[in-house]
Amino acid sequence: MSKKRKVLFRISIGLNILFIAIVAWGIIKMNFVKEQVLVTEVQNNLVELEGLIANQIDDNWSNPNLVTTKLGDILNGIWLGMTTGKQIGTLSKSDKEILEHLYSKLNQYPTDELYSFVDLTEEDKKNFEYLRETLREVGLGLNITISANMDSFMHQAEELNEKIKSH
Repeated sequence: MSKKRKVLFRISIGLNILFIAIVAWGIIKMNFVKEQVLVTEVQNNLVELEGLIANQIDDNWSNPNLVTTKLGDILNGIWLGMTTGKQIGTLSKSDKEILEHLYSKLNQYPTDELYSFVDLTEEDKKNFEYLRETLREVGLGLNITISANMDSFMHQAEELNEKIKSH
């Protein structure tokens, strides 16, 4: 091979390595975005929901719209996580199914509508109290150490799906 070809060959290899590194970095960033959406918009909000329910129990349900509003935020977060994961192609079939089931189970509870708060019945309050216990059982509660790891969260979501009663 001539000197010119050797130089071009080395430049070509260098550019290919650079291209592969850029693509790998992009994939890593997309996975990070999906995980951050689910961890911050769903996992953290589930922990806050547990705390809000406990607070409402202590306050004799004086402000139940705090709970129903937070539940609406969680449902929006699940939807956003599924949509984001689908759009960037990083959500596995199993994770998608877990999130769909979780959305369906949590959607059974009353949530607020735009510009109007829902009135909770005594049965609704009892169901939220049961949800609080369930959240704590799967490790999603205040003063419980949670892992901000996607696999850990999906395991908790799967457990939550199994334990939430349909009503």
